Amino acid sequence: MCLFEGSGVAIVTPYTENGIDYEKLGEIIDWQIENSTDAIIICGTTGESSTMTDAERRKTIEFAVKRVNKRVPVIAGTGSNNTAYSIELSKYAEEVGADGLLIVTPYYNKCTQKGAVAHYKAIADAVKLPIILYNVPGRTGFGFKATTVLELSKIENIKAIKEASGDISLVGEIARLCGEDFYIYSGNDDMTLPVLSLGGKGVISVVANILPKDTHDMVMAFLNGNVKEATRAQLRMNGLVGALFIETNPIPVKTAMNLMGMNVGQFRLPLTDMEEANVKILANFMKEYGIDLRG
Repeated sequence: MCLFEGSGVAIVTPYTENGIDYEKLGEIIDWQIENSTDAIIICGTTGESSTMTDAERRKTIEFAVKRVNKRVPVIAGTGSNNTAYSIELSKYAEEVGADGLLIVTPYYNKCTQKGAVAHYKAIADAVKLPIILYNVPGRTGFGFKATTVLELSKIENIKAIKEASGDISLVGEIARLCGEDFYIYSGNDDMTLPVLSLGGKGVISVVANILPKDTHDMVMAFLNGNVKEATRAQLRMNGLVGALFIETNPIPVKTAMNLMGMNVGQFRLPLTDMEEANVKILANFMKEYGIDLRG
C-alpha cells in the first residue's frame, strides 16, 4: 500500500512563548489541504519535534489527526534514538488514528547497520501502521546502506523511505534492490524530480509549507508524463529552495511564512531568528518567484 503519491508537507509547528498555537496549526493544516497537499507529516524535523515535550508531541499528533479528519493521510513523526520511546509513541499514534509513521534513523548513539535493523524491527513488530524509514545522515550521523534498506523492506509494514541523504546513486540502488513495491519519497526539495525519475512516488517537502499547490502540481505533472512541465517547475523553484536552506531548516521556512503574513510564531532554542542579511536574500528569492510579502 502506497501511503500517498504527490506532495506531503513536512509541516511547521507554530509556537508562542506559552507553547503550541493549535488554532494557527489548524489554520495551516486546512490551508495545505485546500491547496492540494497530498499528506500531512506532523512532528517531523520541520515541526521542531525534538524540542517538544512528550505531552506536546502526543497532543499535536492527536490534534492533526482530528483536524485533518481523513481528508488526506496523516503521517506522524515518532522516531527517536531511544527504541523503547519510539515504540511507545508509535503505539500512541496508532491508537489516535494516524495513517502512517515516519521514523528517523537513530541519532547520537552511533548504532551499526545491524543495530538499525533491530531498532526498526522492534518498532514494526509493535504496531500495524505502515512505516516510512527516514534517512537523513547529515542530521543523525547515521546513513543507511542500500542492503540494509533491502533487509528492512522485507518487514511487512515497512513500506517506504524518505531519502534525504542527497546521494542519488544510493536512491538508485535502493530502487534497484527493493523494487516497485517499496516506495521512495524525496526528502530534498531540490532533488524531487531526480528521485521521481528513479521510480519515486513523491516528496516529503519543506517548500510545500509556502508553495503547496506548486509542489503538488510539479510532482503530479511528472507522474502523469508531463516531464518538461515538471522540469520547468523544479528549475523555477530551485533558487527559492536554496534560500530555504541558507540557514538550518526550519528557520528560513518559518521566516518565509511570517513574511507572507502567516504568523507562525517563533523558534524554540537552540534555534534562533534568521540573520538579517539572510532574511533579505530569502525575501528577494520569494519576490522573484512571485510570492506576495505581507509580513
